[in-house]
Amino acid sequence: MASRECPESDFIVKEPMPILSQITLSNSKYMYTGVASYGETQNFQPVPSPESPDTMDWSLYYPAYAVESTLEDSKRPAKLSKDVEVVDIGCGFGGLLVALAPLLPETLMLGLEIRTSVTQFVQERIWALREQNGGTLYQNAACIRANTMKFLPNFFKKAQLSKIFICFPDPHFKARKHKARIVSTTLNSEYAYALRPGGIVYTITDVEALHLWMVQHLDAHPSFERVPHDEVEKDDCVKVMRDETEEGKKVARNQGQKFVALFRRLEDPPWE
Repeated sequence: MASRECPESDFIVKEPMPILSQITLSNSKYMYTGVASYGETQNFQPVPSPESPDTMDWSLYYPAYAVESTLEDSKRPAKLSKDVEVVDIGCGFGGLLVALAPLLPETLMLGLEIRTSVTQFVQERIWALREQNGGTLYQNAACIRANTMKFLPNFFKKAQLSKIFICFPDPHFKARKHKARIVSTTLNSEYAYALRPGGIVYTITDVEALHLWMVQHLDAHPSFERVPHDEVEKDDCVKVMRDETEEGKKVARNQGQKFVALFRRLEDPPWE
């Protein structure tokens, strides 16, 4: 799958990132609520967008995993000792990332968020947690601003990912807005491209109509099969997805329902 040309402003890094000695989510996150068109703050500097996964410099986000480059590699982006494997699409304020990072300490995970101000909050939250834990925890978590619907193949190679989380996405209730839903025939093919065989797409929503839409579209895709209920209930990541995201906690407070469905990436059929 060919990567797409990606404008420089589509993902950002704060450099140098400030270390926050304390961060209180309930009091701080409201400073960062914004919409996708929110302008760049003066502390954010655009960095060159990746033309392909090989040109992405992940060392800016996972410095603890950066591999020392040789003279021959000095003009190329710094490499990591391992690839990003877990992606949270539309990560919001980072609740899933923060909960999963200690649960999967050897796995690199990335939040993708389109809102500039919310991306800034999650970046600062992760850097604060790294500092508070003496640099030993949360080195495996990061967040970038990116438009998943347009540029997923620019960041990830074929079969690179083991897990994709889609938690409480925008339901886009109006029929004319359904094309903007994060689960669709076209996007499911991109998820299939980035996921390795056996990898899982995790979905959760409190909107039953959206749940049925996601199930219908993922069920219809030849690269996915639905994970049986008993396997879903045994998956530790499902409990985290239900209980630790900010939206999940809000639904629980309002005594709402949470609809969960998991889909496994199948092996590609052999060429005839």
